[in-house]
Amino acid sequence: TPQKMTVQDVPDAFPTADVPDHVHYTIGVVILIVGVTGTLGNFLVIYAFCRCRSLQTPGNIFIINLAISDFLMSITQSPVFFTNSLHKRWIFGEKG
Repeated sequence: TPQKMTVQDVPDAFPTADVPDHVHYTIGVVILIVGVTGTLGNFLVIYAFCRCRSLQTPGNIFIINLAISDFLMSITQSPVFFTNSLHKRWIFGEKG
């Protein structure tokens, strides 16, 4: 039976750079701010669109579509990136 290879079996498969700790923390804080701002801002756009009938025009459907997809990106990707920045590495394992 063939043996399954992992990333650990291949040296230098994913080369890393030595980055100072403060850079990881700075990027993490910036991503947290962008994530919170994106989540709140896009939620307000979605809320205003749903509450105000005058905003529900065919042209605004494209805007709300962008707001929904950006909202979903903010709530799914910002926490992952922020957590990884604080740990200074990928923490969700090989399958994650």
